[in-house]
Amino acid sequence: MRMLKTMLNERRARPQKLQRDFFDYVLEELEREDTILTKEIALDLMFVLLFASFETTSLVITLATKLLVDHPLVLKALTEEHETILKERENLESGFTWKEYKSMKFTFQFINETVRLANIVPGIFRKAQRDIKFKDYTIPAGWAVMVCPPAVHLNPARYENPLDFNPWRWEGMELQGASKHFMAFGGGMRFCVGTDFTKVQMAVFLHCLVTKYRLQSVKGGDIVRTPGLQFPNGFHVQITERYKKRQEQSSQQTRAI
Repeated sequence: MRMLKTMLNERRARPQKLQRDFFDYVLEELEREDTILTKEIALDLMFVLLFASFETTSLVITLATKLLVDHPLVLKALTEEHETILKERENLESGFTWKEYKSMKFTFQFINETVRLANIVPGIFRKAQRDIKFKDYTIPAGWAVMVCPPAVHLNPARYENPLDFNPWRWEGMELQGASKHFMAFGGGMRFCVGTDFTKVQMAVFLHCLVTKYRLQSVKGGDIVRTPGLQFPNGFHVQITERYKKRQEQSSQQTRAI
């Protein structure tokens, strides 16, 4: 927060004519006469943005990579889905299309199962606006309520063998939005606005990963909860091009002929 405050003061002292990043847009809004932003709110916004847009996604992608290394059958199914997309594409050099993205059924199952086990946000806080009766208890107005997503996502009454990684458990289930049994992206009026963007990021990453590269675990990969997801000794993998070996063999055969 001290670093962000220093950056804010430096940029306000030397404003940019052209916006370079989101911070500049926040500063522009801060200077408006009719703004609802204060300096404190602007700093909180930047702090939350760093966590919500980077920390969460990078941790989930790291866990997704580890799960692919640890579960070859899942990797095989995911690879087949994305290779099918390439085979059906008229132009291999063309970019991703929305139609291709929406066709990734197993990819969405994989993403849902990954975020279910990741539990990146271990607690969600709400404030009771009025007295709320829950079973035999009453939550008084003004009290803070902490919702614990891991308790929901690891509930054996809802998820069979909840600690097992099983993307197929989502087969045939509604994969959009949130429910009282799945709140990886929050829920209700406070549902994460970046949910779909995060899923697109993960889908594009997975598509490139499984169609272009091979993975092999080198070291690390241990997981602890403090209470959030952490990799204390990192997770190191060796990445090689999928078709490099095949191309080298083809070149050797050509030279032999």
